[in-house]
Amino acid sequence: MKKFLFLSLIIIASCNKENKNISEADSFEETISKNLDRERKDSLLVSSNIFEISYNEKYEQPNWVKYTVRDIIKNADRDGINFYTVDTIYTSDDNDYYSNRWDRGHMAPAGSFNDSYENLYSTFTYLNVALQYDDLNRGAWVNLEEQVREWAVEFGDIDIEIYLEFNTDHIILETGAHVPSAFYKYIIFPNSLKRCFYFPNVSPNKTWQDYEIDCD
Repeated sequence: MKKFLFLSLIIIASCNKENKNISEADSFEETISKNLDRERKDSLLVSSNIFEISYNEKYEQPNWVKYTVRDIIKNADRDGINFYTVDTIYTSDDNDYYSNRWDRGHMAPAGSFNDSYENLYSTFTYLNVALQYDDLNRGAWVNLEEQVREWAVEFGDIDIEIYLEFNTDHIILETGAHVPSAFYKYIIFPNSLKRCFYFPNVSPNKTWQDYEIDCD
């Protein structure tokens, strides 16, 4: 299922230091033509009301994702929401996750943006997911997400930065999508305290606390 995000997203394509704005003044037909008839970009910036993402169309995965976790009240449920592609950007899709061990790993987590249906729905774009080992996505990774939400209640808004790592020998699926080797996750508290984590993209054998690294 494809979606058009012209009104909700500001998209800036960048590759080899060349930046190009897609303005709201562009017509529907002009925007489609510009984006389907072009080479894939290795860094395409996408901003919405909940996240900022650098997307790598060549790898069909994010380069990085930034968002803020707030103290919110749940007002929406994810039941019935499916992941969707974006017509103007080359992303991964359902085929990349068929019959394998990779989960559609939310980068900006659905549970941190269920204060409204609009925010929750925004997290289900394929721009915001990575090929993540299923045991990692459902284990230490999600446990840390839950802990960050508890910290947001206690301390206030918490900024998150996630950087995907691709080793030279990283897995490339037959469908063409590239599998991240690991994920760096930086957590910045309101008092500027920073905690950093490194998760190899494999089945975890430790708790989320054991993946903390020195931020320096």
